Amino acid sequence: MDQQPFYNLVLSDTDLPALAQLNWQPLSPKYKPLIVALELGWTALLTLVWLVLLYQPFWPVDEVHQPLLLFIGLLISGLGLLLATWDHFALPTYAYALREHDLSFQRGLFFRKSTTQPLLRIQHIELKQGPLDRWANLATLQVFSAGGAMHTFQIPGLPADTAQQIRQLILQHKDMQQHG
Repeated sequence: MDQQPFYNLVLSDTDLPALAQLNWQPLSPKYKPLIVALELGWTALLTLVWLVLLYQPFWPVDEVHQPLLLFIGLLISGLGLLLATWDHFALPTYAYALREHDLSFQRGLFFRKSTTQPLLRIQHIELKQGPLDRWANLATLQVFSAGGAMHTFQIPGLPADTAQQIRQLILQHKDMQQHG
């Protein structure tokens, strides 16, 4: 068996690749409007249910409990609008980058988080689609690291074809490494 020599060269910080130089790809332009509309829809539905319960004639709300119920309704509506507003501004910061040996994902409006997973350390990768994802032709990739029970990260809002191509490329990369 032919052993190759072991090298562990010292790298200076000027030799390190910068994450900013990655070719970050944004999520599908369909994703943000879908998520924001879904959140606004749920907010409207919960607000409507709250209004019906508050003003229905079968069990009138006494004057003592009415301020509390008004507060709860305003809280539900406010949180829903806040979440939709947050996602409107935060989702454009989501991006992924695929290189020959790794897959990276970044997100964060105020605090940026970047995760890079070497392709060789990916245990498995799942492609997920809910009914709305299928309707919008979107998918989510969940990347599972070797040795971890939970996914390392997930990339939502990918065009379904792109998600399938990334998944296939990673599986082929693993096959070439195992059989090569």
